[in-house]
Amino acid sequence: MKKAVFLDRDGTLIKDKQHLCDPKKIDLLHGVIEGLQKLREKDFLLFIITNQSGIGRGLFPESSVHNVHAALQKKLEPHGILFTDIFFCPHHPDDGCICRKPSPHFVRLAEQKHDINLSKSFFIGDKDIDAETGKNAGTKTICIQGSYNIAQTHLIDFLTCDFLSGVEWILEHDQQ
Repeated sequence: MKKAVFLDRDGTLIKDKQHLCDPKKIDLLHGVIEGLQKLREKDFLLFIITNQSGIGRGLFPESSVHNVHAALQKKLEPHGILFTDIFFCPHHPDDGCICRKPSPHFVRLAEQKHDINLSKSFFIGDKDIDAETGKNAGTKTICIQGSYNIAQTHLIDFLTCDFLSGVEWILEHDQQ
């Protein structure tokens, strides 16, 4: 079975710009390229799991999210970084769907599709719902403290200020 790192998108990999739908406005956060390279060197599969309620709110079409993800992948490919899969929930928060974080739906889908050992895997995000998603799925959790107040610290295995130190913690706690 393989090990994986599940990544929130906005506020974790790229600057959170509230309903980002323009690929030209992607700004990678400090340390993301170096951190993702280190994870790939240690054979982690990389996944993005993100809520994109702008679709369900009627702010932009689903194609905009696909375009942002394609542009993000294009920025990272020259550095040898490829995502194994990208999952996003397009629903409005009030829709009651099964895929919106903190549901572990997409993590479990990735587990089945790619033969992942969740007990050797990690979830990195910047909000309580990311930590909750990781715990609900049985992964270890890393939370990057940024513009959101982290209230559920009991769900977090490691709290940090930046992406790269979160990756270093993963590498120290990797069970191979």
